[in-house]
Amino acid sequence: MSLFDLSNKVALVTGGNGGIGYAIAEALGLQGAKVVVAGRNKQKNSKSEKSLKDKKIECSSFEVDVNNESSCEELVVSTAKKYGKIDILVNNAGTNIRKNPENYELNEWTSIINTNLVSMFICSKACFPYFCNSGYGKVINIGSMHSIFASPVGSAYAASKGGVVQFTKSLANSWAKKNIQVNAILPGYIDTEMTKKARVDIPELQKRVEDRTPVGHWGKPEDLGGTAVFLASRASDFVTGTAIPVDGGYSING
Repeated sequence: MSLFDLSNKVALVTGGNGGIGYAIAEALGLQGAKVVVAGRNKQKNSKSEKSLKDKKIECSSFEVDVNNESSCEELVVSTAKKYGKIDILVNNAGTNIRKNPENYELNEWTSIINTNLVSMFICSKACFPYFCNSGYGKVINIGSMHSIFASPVGSAYAASKGGVVQFTKSLANSWAKKNIQVNAILPGYIDTEMTKKARVDIPELQKRVEDRTPVGHWGKPEDLGGTAVFLASRASDFVTGTAIPVDGGYSING
């Protein structure tokens, strides 16, 4: 059996109906995992589910509001009920509102923190009993370059993504003896719907990123797939508490 084989594993991906989340769901599915994509938009969920099934991936989709604890808990219970277990959790759901710090309304700030960080706690906690029951678990938290750097128009986003890294370390430390590995992926500048809007809001961003990134271009969502498969598989059984940049070298180019 390959170190990267995910046959008979069940993976739950929040924000799995598009962009990075969908690409990770596809990568896990192509290695044999049964995949559940979860998101707020029922139509996007159904479209993603069909696309994965067209690739011969066994999958389901569920509607979820990651800002709602009951909704997250129901998602986890529904996944376990359908497949009998949960082996892999990818906490990918995220959002952003670009403003100078003094211009945020409290509800905007709270929404970003809740979606990007608090939801990881809720979903991880809900999955914990299922990991313990099977004696195995993999949690993959999606951070950002803003886990490392800061933007003048992204203080809430940076706070949430910085928190992702520390939450990952703490969870890894706490759950290691349960054979649960917890790691983070820090995507660089990836061409997604969210970053398309960023390039409209910040016209110079496209060239600035290309100039700083050693490979000379933005990444694609599927560039995250290999790292996710590694962190979801037994190849990473002795890897926990890490945050791996997948950024074309952006973070090392001072």
